[in-house]
Amino acid sequence: MSALVFENVRLIDPASGLDQPGRLLVRDGRIAGLDQAGAEGTPEDATVVNGGGAVLCPGLVDMRVEIGEPGHEYRETVKSASRAAFAGGITTVAVLPTGTPAIDDPAMVRLLRSRGEEPGYVSILPYGALTKGCRGEELAEIGLLNEAGAVAFTDGARAVSTARLMKLALTYARGFGAMVVQHPEEPTLAGSGCATDGELALRLGLPGIPTAAEAIMIARDIRLAEMTGGRLHFGHVSTGEGLDLIRRAKNRGLPVTCDTAPHYFDLNENAIGDFRTYAKFSPPLRAEADRQAVCAALADGTIDAVASDHTPRDADDKRLPFAQAAAGGTGLATLLGVTLTRYHDGTLSLPEALALLTSKPATLLGVAGAFRRKGARPAGTLENGAPADLCLFDPDRAWRVVAGELPGHSQNTPFDGRALEGRVMGTWKNGVRVFGDSA
Repeated sequence: MSALVFENVRLIDPASGLDQPGRLLVRDGRIAGLDQAGAEGTPEDATVVNGGGAVLCPGLVDMRVEIGEPGHEYRETVKSASRAAFAGGITTVAVLPTGTPAIDDPAMVRLLRSRGEEPGYVSILPYGALTKGCRGEELAEIGLLNEAGAVAFTDGARAVSTARLMKLALTYARGFGAMVVQHPEEPTLAGSGCATDGELALRLGLPGIPTAAEAIMIARDIRLAEMTGGRLHFGHVSTGEGLDLIRRAKNRGLPVTCDTAPHYFDLNENAIGDFRTYAKFSPPLRAEADRQAVCAALADGTIDAVASDHTPRDADDKRLPFAQAAAGGTGLATLLGVTLTRYHDGTLSLPEALALLTSKPATLLGVAGAFRRKGARPAGTLENGAPADLCLFDPDRAWRVVAGELPGHSQNTPFDGRALEGRVMGTWKNGVRVFGDSA
């Protein structure tokens, strides 16, 4: 493989604090050197990519993705998800275990990891099921799943409702240094609700879910984490009250982290409009005050990562009455663009926004620097020797999201028609261009 040189780029590597104009050299699929512009000559055998002043950063790491395989390939496959991920600058995804069958068997973990090692596919970091079948009744074989390569343990969008079972899970996972990821919603309080409890849900005649359902589950599990010392992570946190609890837990030094998704800081409950099912999520979209609280938590560091919460759905899953329609939206291709809205409005600096998409999720998942699991493939960094998984993007280039024209099988985006600034110009996996003009 010939050398590859990126020149005339703004290098941003949140993992090392690098943010400067420069060049990057790739040899044999790995990063072989960084230098300031013009500091070294170009190797004779090199292919040169002139970035035109665009940003070159590590390939994005998306820590919350659902893929149709196994069991729902009509919604999404590894191949179609890879295509969507690469279009969004994403080179590594953590896949939820809630397929059919659930990923509660070590063989399934190894299979998914191997799929991500195939040429032209996004790297896959499988979550292991926290409970057998993700049914919330009996712990899965956490030790065996961890040994097979599961990066953390969760039941996806199903909360572990029993406090005793959650305590056992945190205690057992702690013995392996593993992280437990919880869906922050008390299920008996949420019931069959499908929208945030309040004036809008009442006016639309939809069963509501009180925001307290999130805070109650977070408060309970923080206390369990304090009792056990287990690593606890909350996915797609969406309310100010829940974030306040997490902020206080962090200030006390507890091993508690969280992420959110772009729709919780870019949309509010009004997006469901007249029963717009593409904006139906779990947890549901919140009131404007909660959206603003999520933005504030991004700015002050309470939120550790931004994940797409990519949930592909077939059109028939969404063309139903709102209460019956499946929750979830696609998010791979729009992850970077929507996150950059918080850069463009001054909430975050560009390195801060990119850290939420690269080094921080990589650290949580054990694939970054000193936090890397034994044998793990490095991700989210521009360090020498790391795989050349790279994203080249123009943060000011505008584009419009159009459902039906996005890469990937499913088109259930809540951002249909949304104008975004921040266009991916090229994505490289192991030094091979997988998205862009030459892909």
